[in-house]
Amino acid sequence: MNAAAPLSTPTGATPAASPGAPRHVVVAGAGFIGLASAIELRGAGWDVTLVDPGPSGGEQAASYGNAGWLSSHSILPPASPGVWRQVPGWLMDPLGPLALRWSYLPRALPWLWRYLESASTQAKVRRTAHALRSLLQGAALLHQDLAQRAGASHLLAHQGVLHVYRSRADFVADAFAWDVRRQEGITWTEWDADTLRTREPDLAPDYGFAVHVAEAGHCRNPGAYAAALAAHAQAIGVRRITARATGLRASGGRLQAVQTDQGDIAADALVIAAGAYSLPLAQAAGDRVSLDAERGYHVTLAPVDDAAAQPAPRTPMMVMDRKLIVHRMDCGLRVAGQVEIAGNDAPPDWRRAEVLRQHLGALFPAISDEQLNGGRVWMGRRPSTPDGLPCIGLASGCQGVVHAYGHGHVGLGSSARTGRLVAQLLQGATPDIDLAPFSPQRFAARAA
Repeated sequence: MNAAAPLSTPTGATPAASPGAPRHVVVAGAGFIGLASAIELRGAGWDVTLVDPGPSGGEQAASYGNAGWLSSHSILPPASPGVWRQVPGWLMDPLGPLALRWSYLPRALPWLWRYLESASTQAKVRRTAHALRSLLQGAALLHQDLAQRAGASHLLAHQGVLHVYRSRADFVADAFAWDVRRQEGITWTEWDADTLRTREPDLAPDYGFAVHVAEAGHCRNPGAYAAALAAHAQAIGVRRITARATGLRASGGRLQAVQTDQGDIAADALVIAAGAYSLPLAQAAGDRVSLDAERGYHVTLAPVDDAAAQPAPRTPMMVMDRKLIVHRMDCGLRVAGQVEIAGNDAPPDWRRAEVLRQHLGALFPAISDEQLNGGRVWMGRRPSTPDGLPCIGLASGCQGVVHAYGHGHVGLGSSARTGRLVAQLLQGATPDIDLAPFSPQRFAARAA
């Protein structure tokens, strides 16, 4: 598919926004999903208002602190068959790669049950992977087009990413995940110990095998990229209001206005793209979805004038046994990871960031203590569904409302295509991909 292809309209269908009388859509959320949606809708002729309580790319946003991967191969759901055996360990280890706060456990139980059930068999994992592949395929190319329109091409790169293992035997033990990727057309190159030492000389010698996925891209500075997309959106006529969308007002099953903490905004359509804060809006639109925050942490070391003076990966890498990503960005060397189920409002547990700092020192032992200790810590909220599939589709209880949230670990990578899908849904056009697996109504159907 050509990333710059126009939206297609089925024969006999009338676009929702005609050139002479543009209709008004409110996009609730100014992260990557909301920004891409606003830009695509504005390009399709809509009158667009973007509503968010904070600046795009600001430190309060998940878009600011992610690991920066445009990973079209990240198609495995968070859970895997047999993962239920690890739940007791998660509860006992508050600093492990996935942790549950005891105080939040009663509220998290329904989400956690669906999380375990969604990947209880290999067949379920393969179905999820197939759906995610359709959403993520071509992510780097779609973002190249989006960034070019925003004058931000310099913030993206396309050199592939690494998955690093201690040995080839560890890679073989992970065979199911890679077989799923192979079935979806993903290819890779294996790096033996000598190749890895040559290509990644700063990496600790404990690691002797890696897989290079060439199709993936990465972002040099996610916060700056979000800010550039926001500036482009406003330059093409998208209005921006600093407020939080709190609900909606409808009449006869059709949207009339979007309610915010700064007052109502009359609108013909609403895009729910508020990330981890989307649940109240989804419920107001008549849909019972399962959504929670997978809280993630990062540590970013300050950039140095001489890049050679700061040991770091030459290629963005995921270290498989430590469940984290290390990526040298324009804004510094970032190590990102961790999953903490504790809701939106609990205070950060900065010990989790310190664990990442320790991992970084072990992986790149030549980094000085001064550099390590000078890193900045951050915590953000990934909007996550238990089955690893975002909610993308029309609301069941209010005409004119589109769900677009719950992208979990692939929000940046999937945002460009999600923006196109949102515009296609509101235009009455045929979506690029089959949206049935992403239906916001799937959770209610399962409960029934």
